[in-house]
Amino acid sequence: MDYLKIAKDVIAIEREALEHMAGNLDNSFGQAIQTIVKSKGKLVVSGMGKSGLIAKKMAATFASTGTPSFFVHPAEAYHGDLGMIEPSDVVLLISNSGETNEVLQLIAYLSENGNMIIAMSGKSDSSLAKHADFHLNIQVPQEACPLELAPTSSTTATLVMGDALAVALMEAKGFQVENFARFHPGGSLGRKLLTRVGDVMRIDSLPFISPEASSSDLVIKLSEGKLGLVIVGTSDQVLGVVTDGDLRRALLGSSFDSISPRSIMTKTPVFFDSSTKLQKVEACMVEKKIATVLIGSQSSLEGVYQIYS
Repeated sequence: MDYLKIAKDVIAIEREALEHMAGNLDNSFGQAIQTIVKSKGKLVVSGMGKSGLIAKKMAATFASTGTPSFFVHPAEAYHGDLGMIEPSDVVLLISNSGETNEVLQLIAYLSENGNMIIAMSGKSDSSLAKHADFHLNIQVPQEACPLELAPTSSTTATLVMGDALAVALMEAKGFQVENFARFHPGGSLGRKLLTRVGDVMRIDSLPFISPEASSSDLVIKLSEGKLGLVIVGTSDQVLGVVTDGDLRRALLGSSFDSISPRSIMTKTPVFFDSSTKLQKVEACMVEKKIATVLIGSQSSLEGVYQIYS
Protein backbone atom coordinates (compact mmCIF):
# COMPACT_ATOMS: atom_id res chain seq x y z
CA MET A 1 0.00 0.00 0.00
CA ASP A 2 1.35 3.41 -0.97
CA TYR A 3 0.90 5.45 2.21
CA LEU A 4 2.76 8.43 0.77
CA LYS A 5 0.24 8.63 -2.07
CA ILE A 6 -2.61 8.46 0.42
CA ALA A 7 -1.16 11.40 2.34
CA LYS A 8 -0.69 13.45 -0.81
CA ASP A 9 -4.23 12.67 -1.94
CA VAL A 10 -5.66 13.82 1.39
CA ILE A 11 -3.73 17.06 1.21
CA ALA A 12 -4.86 17.64 -2.37
CA ILE A 13 -8.51 17.02 -1.48
CA GLU A 14 -8.37 19.37 1.48
CA ARG A 15 -6.55 22.03 -0.54
CA GLU A 16 -9.32 21.85 -3.14
CA ALA A 17 -11.88 22.14 -0.34
CA LEU A 18 -10.31 25.36 0.90
CA GLU A 19 -10.23 26.84 -2.60
CA HIS A 20 -13.89 25.92 -3.01
CA MET A 21 -14.73 27.60 0.30
CA ALA A 22 -12.81 30.74 -0.67
CA GLY A 23 -14.90 30.95 -3.82
CA ASN A 24 -18.11 30.89 -1.76
CA LEU A 25 -17.18 33.87 0.40
CA ASP A 26 -19.61 36.78 0.13
CA ASN A 27 -20.56 40.02 1.88
CA SER A 28 -21.76 38.11 4.93
CA PHE A 29 -18.14 37.72 6.02
CA GLY A 30 -17.54 41.47 6.17
CA GLN A 31 -20.90 42.07 7.83
CA ALA A 32 -20.09 39.48 10.46
CA ILE A 33 -16.75 41.18 11.17
CA GLN A 34 -18.41 44.60 11.51
CA THR A 35 -21.01 43.15 13.87
CA ILE A 36 -18.36 41.64 16.13
CA VAL A 37 -16.26 44.81 16.13
CA LYS A 38 -19.26 46.99 17.05
CA SER A 39 -20.43 44.61 19.77
CA LYS A 40 -20.01 45.69 23.38
CA GLY A 41 -19.99 42.08 24.52
CA LYS A 42 -18.00 38.93 23.86
CA LEU A 43 -17.93 36.50 20.97
CA VAL A 44 -19.50 33.24 22.14
CA VAL A 45 -18.67 30.17 20.05
CA SER A 46 -20.64 26.92 20.15
CA GLY A 47 -20.66 23.64 18.27
CA MET A 48 -21.20 19.93 18.85
CA GLY A 49 -18.82 17.01 18.31
CA LYS A 50 -15.93 17.71 15.95
CA SER A 51 -17.37 21.18 15.28
CA GLY A 52 -17.27 21.75 19.03
CA LEU A 53 -13.58 20.88 19.16
CA ILE A 54 -12.88 23.35 16.37
CA ALA A 55 -15.07 25.92 18.13
CA LYS A 56 -12.94 25.65 21.28
CA LYS A 57 -9.82 26.35 19.25
CA MET A 58 -11.52 29.32 17.61
CA ALA A 59 -12.51 30.82 20.94
CA ALA A 60 -8.94 30.46 22.18
CA THR A 61 -7.58 32.13 19.04
CA PHE A 62 -10.09 34.99 19.23
CA ALA A 63 -9.33 35.61 22.90
CA SER A 64 -5.56 35.68 22.34
CA THR A 65 -5.79 38.07 19.40
CA GLY A 66 -7.91 40.84 20.86
CA THR A 67 -11.51 39.57 20.64
CA PRO A 68 -12.82 38.47 24.06
CA SER A 69 -14.36 35.06 23.47
CA PHE A 70 -15.36 31.80 25.13
CA PHE A 71 -16.82 28.44 24.20
CA VAL A 72 -20.22 27.19 25.32
CA HIS A 73 -21.13 23.53 24.88
CA PRO A 74 -24.61 23.43 23.28
CA ALA A 75 -25.79 20.47 25.37
CA GLU A 76 -24.57 22.05 28.61
CA ALA A 77 -26.14 25.38 27.64
CA TYR A 78 -29.63 24.06 28.36
CA HIS A 79 -28.55 22.93 31.80
CA GLY A 80 -27.54 26.33 33.10
CA ASP A 81 -24.75 27.61 30.84
CA LEU A 82 -27.15 29.86 28.93
CA GLY A 83 -26.69 32.22 31.85
CA MET A 84 -23.16 32.86 30.58
CA ILE A 85 -24.49 34.55 27.45
CA GLU A 86 -25.41 38.22 27.79
CA PRO A 87 -27.64 40.17 25.34
CA SER A 88 -24.64 42.19 24.12
CA ASP A 89 -22.74 39.07 23.06
CA VAL A 90 -22.46 37.91 19.46
CA VAL A 91 -22.91 34.15 19.09
CA LEU A 92 -21.16 32.03 16.47
CA LEU A 93 -22.92 28.69 15.96
CA ILE A 94 -21.12 25.94 14.04
CA SER A 95 -22.68 22.89 12.40
CA ASN A 96 -21.51 21.45 9.10
CA SER A 97 -24.94 20.03 8.32
CA GLY A 98 -26.73 23.03 9.76
CA GLU A 99 -29.21 20.61 11.33
CA THR A 100 -27.47 19.62 14.58
CA ASN A 101 -30.31 19.48 17.11
CA GLU A 102 -28.31 20.64 20.13
CA VAL A 103 -27.17 23.71 18.22
CA LEU A 104 -30.58 24.52 16.75
CA GLN A 105 -32.13 24.42 20.22
CA LEU A 106 -30.08 27.48 21.16
CA ILE A 107 -31.66 29.72 18.50
CA ALA A 108 -34.96 30.38 20.25
CA TYR A 109 -33.25 31.52 23.45
CA LEU A 110 -30.65 33.60 21.61
CA SER A 111 -33.31 35.36 19.53
CA GLU A 112 -35.34 36.18 22.63
CA ASN A 113 -32.16 37.28 24.40
CA GLY A 114 -31.38 39.76 21.62
CA ASN A 115 -28.12 38.15 20.47
CA MET A 116 -26.81 38.55 16.95
CA ILE A 117 -26.20 35.09 15.47
CA ILE A 118 -23.49 34.14 13.00
CA ALA A 119 -23.93 30.68 11.49
CA MET A 120 -21.13 28.59 10.05
CA SER A 121 -22.40 25.59 8.05
CA GLY A 122 -21.90 23.73 4.81
CA LYS A 123 -25.45 24.28 3.58
CA SER A 124 -26.79 27.74 2.82
CA ASP A 125 -30.40 26.47 2.95
CA SER A 126 -30.01 24.68 6.30
CA SER A 127 -32.17 25.45 9.33
CA LEU A 128 -29.18 27.04 11.05
CA ALA A 129 -28.38 29.30 8.09
CA LYS A 130 -32.00 30.41 7.74
CA HIS A 131 -32.30 31.48 11.38
CA ALA A 132 -28.97 33.33 11.61
CA ASP A 133 -28.29 37.00 10.97
CA PHE A 134 -25.23 36.08 8.88
CA HIS A 135 -24.18 32.81 7.29
CA LEU A 136 -20.62 31.76 6.48
CA ASN A 137 -20.58 28.95 3.94
CA ILE A 138 -18.04 26.21 4.74
CA GLN A 139 -19.27 23.74 2.14
CA VAL A 140 -16.63 21.38 0.73
CA PRO A 141 -16.86 19.21 -2.43
CA GLN A 142 -15.89 16.03 -0.57
CA GLU A 143 -14.41 14.71 2.64
CA ALA A 144 -10.89 13.33 2.53
CA CYS A 145 -12.19 10.26 4.34
CA PRO A 146 -12.54 7.48 1.71
CA LEU A 147 -15.86 6.47 3.25
CA GLU A 148 -17.13 10.06 3.12
CA LEU A 149 -18.05 9.68 6.78
CA ALA A 150 -15.35 11.08 9.08
CA PRO A 151 -15.20 14.91 9.15
CA THR A 152 -11.90 15.76 7.49
CA SER A 153 -12.10 18.37 4.74
CA SER A 154 -15.09 19.93 6.46
CA THR A 155 -13.31 20.38 9.80
CA THR A 156 -10.28 21.82 8.01
CA ALA A 157 -12.54 24.31 6.24
CA THR A 158 -14.20 25.23 9.53
CA LEU A 159 -10.85 25.78 11.20
CA VAL A 160 -9.57 27.96 8.35
CA MET A 161 -12.76 30.04 8.31
CA GLY A 162 -12.25 30.65 12.02
CA ASP A 163 -8.67 31.74 11.38
CA ALA A 164 -9.90 34.07 8.63
CA LEU A 165 -12.32 35.66 11.10
CA ALA A 166 -9.61 36.03 13.73
CA VAL A 167 -7.12 37.65 11.35
CA ALA A 168 -9.75 39.99 9.90
CA LEU A 169 -10.71 41.03 13.43
CA MET A 170 -7.06 41.68 14.28
CA GLU A 171 -6.79 43.98 11.28
CA ALA A 172 -10.09 45.70 12.06
CA LYS A 173 -9.03 46.38 15.66
CA GLY A 174 -5.46 47.35 14.86
CA PHE A 175 -4.11 44.51 17.00
CA GLN A 176 -0.32 44.86 17.32
CA VAL A 177 2.55 42.67 18.46
CA GLU A 178 2.59 44.48 21.81
CA ASN A 179 -1.03 43.50 22.37
CA PHE A 180 -0.22 39.89 21.56
CA ALA A 181 2.62 39.95 24.08
CA ARG A 182 0.29 41.19 26.84
CA PHE A 183 -1.88 38.13 26.35
CA HIS A 184 1.15 35.79 26.17
CA PRO A 185 3.44 36.91 29.02
CA GLY A 186 4.65 33.35 29.54
CA GLY A 187 6.06 33.01 26.02
CA SER A 188 9.43 34.21 24.78
CA LEU A 189 7.83 37.02 22.77
CA GLY A 190 5.84 38.22 25.76
CA ARG A 191 8.93 38.11 27.95
CA LYS A 192 10.94 40.23 25.56
CA LEU A 193 8.20 42.78 24.90
CA LEU A 194 7.04 43.21 28.49
CA THR A 195 10.24 42.65 30.47
CA ARG A 196 12.57 45.57 31.12
CA VAL A 197 16.27 44.91 30.76
CA GLY A 198 16.79 46.04 34.36
CA ASP A 199 14.75 43.02 35.49
CA VAL A 200 17.19 40.54 33.97
CA MET A 201 20.55 42.31 34.05
CA ARG A 202 23.49 40.90 36.00
CA ILE A 203 24.44 43.03 38.98
CA ASP A 204 26.67 40.76 41.08
CA SER A 205 30.43 40.25 40.76
CA LEU A 206 30.85 42.52 37.74
CA PRO A 207 34.40 42.30 36.31
CA PHE A 208 35.95 45.75 36.91
CA ILE A 209 39.61 46.37 36.15
CA SER A 210 42.02 49.27 36.43
CA PRO A 211 43.00 50.92 33.13
CA GLU A 212 46.66 50.35 33.98
CA ALA A 213 46.33 46.70 35.01
CA SER A 214 48.79 44.20 33.59
CA SER A 215 48.00 41.93 30.67
CA SER A 216 48.05 38.95 33.03
CA ASP A 217 45.47 40.56 35.32
CA LEU A 218 43.36 41.33 32.26
CA VAL A 219 43.31 37.67 31.21
CA ILE A 220 42.47 36.55 34.74
CA LYS A 221 39.65 39.09 35.06
CA LEU A 222 38.22 38.14 31.66
CA SER A 223 38.15 34.51 32.75
CA GLU A 224 36.66 35.20 36.18
CA GLY A 225 33.96 37.53 34.87
CA LYS A 226 32.46 34.95 32.49
CA LEU A 227 30.96 37.73 30.37
CA GLY A 228 33.46 37.84 27.55
CA LEU A 229 34.45 41.35 28.62
CA VAL A 230 35.78 43.41 31.50
CA ILE A 231 34.71 46.91 32.52
CA VAL A 232 37.56 49.38 32.67
CA GLY A 233 37.16 51.74 35.65
CA THR A 234 34.50 51.65 38.37
CA SER A 235 30.72 51.73 38.60
CA ASP A 236 30.95 55.51 39.12
CA GLN A 237 33.39 56.07 36.26
CA VAL A 238 33.23 53.65 33.34
CA LEU A 239 36.14 54.39 31.02
CA GLY A 240 35.45 51.63 28.53
CA VAL A 241 35.29 47.87 28.05
CA VAL A 242 37.71 45.23 26.83
CA THR A 243 36.32 42.12 25.19
CA ASP A 244 38.12 38.84 24.66
CA GLY A 245 38.02 39.71 20.95
CA ASP A 246 39.83 42.99 21.65
CA LEU A 247 42.56 41.06 23.44
CA ARG A 248 42.95 38.50 20.65
CA ARG A 249 43.24 41.24 18.02
CA ALA A 250 45.78 43.14 20.12
CA LEU A 251 47.97 40.06 20.41
CA LEU A 252 48.33 39.95 16.64
CA GLY A 253 50.25 43.24 16.62
CA SER A 254 51.75 43.65 20.10
CA SER A 255 53.68 41.69 22.65
CA PHE A 256 51.64 40.27 25.50
CA ASP A 257 53.40 42.24 28.22
CA SER A 258 52.88 45.58 26.47
CA ILE A 259 49.10 45.27 26.51
CA SER A 260 47.02 47.15 29.11
CA PRO A 261 43.25 47.64 29.41
CA ARG A 262 43.61 51.34 28.57
CA SER A 263 45.54 50.65 25.37
CA ILE A 264 42.93 48.33 23.82
CA MET A 265 39.61 49.28 25.44
CA THR A 266 36.53 50.44 23.57
CA LYS A 267 35.89 53.92 24.94
CA THR A 268 32.26 54.11 23.80
CA PRO A 269 30.51 50.95 25.00
CA VAL A 270 26.78 50.57 24.39
CA PHE A 271 24.60 51.65 27.32
CA PHE A 272 20.87 51.18 27.91
CA ASP A 273 18.60 52.59 30.58
CA SER A 274 17.33 49.89 32.92
CA SER A 275 13.72 50.72 31.98
CA THR A 276 14.28 49.83 28.30
CA LYS A 277 12.20 46.89 27.08
CA LEU A 278 14.21 43.72 26.57
CA GLN A 279 12.97 43.32 23.00
CA LYS A 280 14.42 46.70 22.01
CA VAL A 281 17.73 45.92 23.70
CA GLU A 282 18.11 42.55 22.00
CA ALA A 283 17.12 43.95 18.60
CA CYS A 284 19.89 46.54 18.91
CA MET A 285 22.40 43.92 20.04
CA VAL A 286 21.62 41.71 17.05
CA GLU A 287 21.93 44.69 14.70
CA LYS A 288 25.29 45.73 16.17
CA LYS A 289 26.44 42.09 16.46
CA ILE A 290 27.32 42.39 20.13
CA ALA A 291 26.54 39.92 22.90
CA THR A 292 26.81 42.18 25.96
CA VAL A 293 25.68 45.71 26.84
CA LEU A 294 26.02 47.91 29.91
CA ILE A 295 22.98 49.07 31.84
CA GLY A 296 22.93 52.57 33.33
CA SER A 297 25.46 55.24 32.34
CA GLN A 298 29.19 55.95 32.44
CA SER A 299 28.82 57.69 35.78
CA SER A 300 26.32 55.23 37.25
CA LEU A 301 26.65 51.65 36.07
CA GLU A 302 23.78 49.47 37.30
CA GLY A 303 24.52 46.15 35.64
CA VAL A 304 25.32 44.16 32.52
CA TYR A 305 23.03 42.27 30.17
CA GLN A 306 24.27 39.41 28.01
CA ILE A 307 21.95 38.20 25.26
CA TYR A 308 22.97 34.54 25.59
CA SER A 309 23.07 34.44 29.38
